[in-house]
Amino acid sequence: MYDRITFDQEIMGGRACIRGMRVTVSIVVNQIAHGATFDEILDGYPDLEKEDIEQALEYVAWLAQEEVHYS
Repeated sequence: MYDRITFDQEIMGGRACIRGMRVTVSIVVNQIAHGATFDEILDGYPDLEKEDIEQALEYVAWLAQEEVHYS
């Protein structure tokens, strides 16, 4: 479903990363939340691709759909 989002206990402690790199989904999404453009992110992380950023956003949107049950 998310072929660019990887989880590896040896990389960033198993956090959601982009294609096995040491770039977490949260880094990318936080930059967007603080006003960074795709081009600014790509300039700062030259190994990233536009599709990586798009999929990071899709993944976070999917996570936000999850039901939270409070007890």
